[in-house]
Amino acid sequence: MPVKKAADPASLLGSALPTFTMPTLPVTVGAALPASQLETYRDWLVESQRDVEIQDPFRPDVLDGEWMAAAQLVKRTLANHRGRIGIHGPFEGLPIMSFDPKVQQLVGARLLQGLDFAEEIGATHMVVHSPWLTLGHPFVPVSPNYPFESLLGRAKATLEPVLARAERIKCALVIENIFDLHPDPWLRLIQSFNSDFVRASVDIGHAFCMQRCGGAPPDAFVRAAGPWLAHIHIQDTDGLSDRHWAPGDGEINFVALFEAVASLQQTPRMILELHDYGRIPAGAAHLAQLGLVK
Repeated sequence: MPVKKAADPASLLGSALPTFTMPTLPVTVGAALPASQLETYRDWLVESQRDVEIQDPFRPDVLDGEWMAAAQLVKRTLANHRGRIGIHGPFEGLPIMSFDPKVQQLVGARLLQGLDFAEEIGATHMVVHSPWLTLGHPFVPVSPNYPFESLLGRAKATLEPVLARAERIKCALVIENIFDLHPDPWLRLIQSFNSDFVRASVDIGHAFCMQRCGGAPPDAFVRAAGPWLAHIHIQDTDGLSDRHWAPGDGEINFVALFEAVASLQQTPRMILELHDYGRIPAGAAHLAQLGLVK
């Protein structure tokens, strides 16, 4: 099947996909939060209708427990929020590129549980983790001996039933770079689904960590994704671990990153994803002082 080009703005379905207006700096940022933390940041989120990502659905104890209570809390707390909302899907121990068909079914079933939560709160994106661990040297990402098409087939066998549901509820699957050294295999996976509801997510901290291993920098992932980019996780790190620090606490070049964002033709969801929720104001303030966000 030929790879589909990124859709023309006029053909995109609903609010699941990026807003097709060229970003102008400073841009508006939102945050990734569990339902229990929404009350703390409700005014900040609602006053500027910021992007929101709910973190609860990646937890198996939530998905196998009273997840409806968390979903109802989200809806009550964000009753006046009209911005874009999404969820982080389950990922821990859930490889989307398993060789084993039974594992493929198990992973797909977990992701479908995430979409149950997404549908209940009206979410229009779900983060899914990239399966690529490494493909050799970052600038020669695919060797003739690497079974690339076979691996794509495994990922598609896992995700196609999930995608069918995602398309019905108009919730885009945004595939986030994890151990990806180079954007090419990650983008080929995203494009292979030939769907408006599979798009790219860049976690800039992940990219920065892999840059220390010889990979491409965060801004290169943004520019490579281009019209496929729907979502960005903003964090800072020293590159030694996936810190999820507040911007300004690590070593990431945010000016280069936001210059890449400003070159896009669409506005991706801009999400502060920090381990310490209490550092969200400080991280947003640091980026605002640089003239990058509001």
